[in-house]
Amino acid sequence: MRKRVSLDWIFDNMCRSSRDISYEQQYQRILALISESRIVPLKASGTNGKHPALYREYWLIVPERDYRIYEEELKYRLHPSISIDYYLSHLKNYEQERAWVLMLSEYLERNKERLDEQESVNERSFEIWHREKFLSREQGRRILKHCGLDWEFLNIYRTTEPLAYYSHTRHVPQNMVILENKDTFYSMRRHLLKGNDRILGMKVGTLVYGAGKGILRSFLDFDLCVEPYMRNQENRIYYFGDLDYEGIGIYEKLTNLISGEWKILPFTEAYEAMLRKSCLMEELPGMKEQQNRNISEMFFSYFSDVKTEEMKRVLESGKYIPQEILNIADFESV
Repeated sequence: MRKRVSLDWIFDNMCRSSRDISYEQQYQRILALISESRIVPLKASGTNGKHPALYREYWLIVPERDYRIYEEELKYRLHPSISIDYYLSHLKNYEQERAWVLMLSEYLERNKERLDEQESVNERSFEIWHREKFLSREQGRRILKHCGLDWEFLNIYRTTEPLAYYSHTRHVPQNMVILENKDTFYSMRRHLLKGNDRILGMKVGTLVYGAGKGILRSFLDFDLCVEPYMRNQENRIYYFGDLDYEGIGIYEKLTNLISGEWKILPFTEAYEAMLRKSCLMEELPGMKEQQNRNISEMFFSYFSDVKTEEMKRVLESGKYIPQEILNIADFESV
């Protein structure tokens, strides 16, 4: 393999202390490198104008590395749970990832029984590679794939952010509202703290802060991170978010995620209040670019044909209605 380099590069990287010797000595060192077949003059580059002349550029000869030294290690040293097929065909990649593969192999040799006990991603990552983010943010996923292993093999689970919620009452059954954005969560909580128990005509017992798409992860541990009253199967759960493709998409994904366990309804009164208030505005804000527009009719099936047409007209115009269009002064209205 050849690499094009300058005369100065050779002086700086291959001729140690060349800047402190005479030009004649520099010349002799270049000739020595040529005779050793470590560099080849690039005649088209021209000479440096000195006497005796040296060419301005050279081909640096980089010897091909023999990666076959790793074949025996792959075949006879690694733990049998690790597939060696990929690395036998990509020995250069094995050299680059070897340290991590050996750490995984050593862990399996000494501590494989620990995989019987489920651990979090970061805990297992540190246990194997001594880096807690190796699996979640670094090259851990790639290493596992190249070793023919998946996350299930490591018996790990993802942690979620604790679910933030405000319990106005623990009486059951009750209506619970999941809110996409923080401002609306705080405003509705303030409204309830003032002694009210209804929001836009609906009696509400608990508010849940969804944190946008974060609710999809948080709801996976819903049964583990909420109080017993919230798990009452007679409760009704509502969702309220921005009126845009992303907000509707979060609702649909959440509904599909927990179908069979919980039924989640759109907070129709809140969405319709958004529509009414938006009619008073001269212009709505533009929707964020690159939103996934792949939504079904699930969300719209809870609204009348007239309201559905109004909402679709907003979306198809490239506009959206943020749920922050409503504030604490609007929650009394019906």
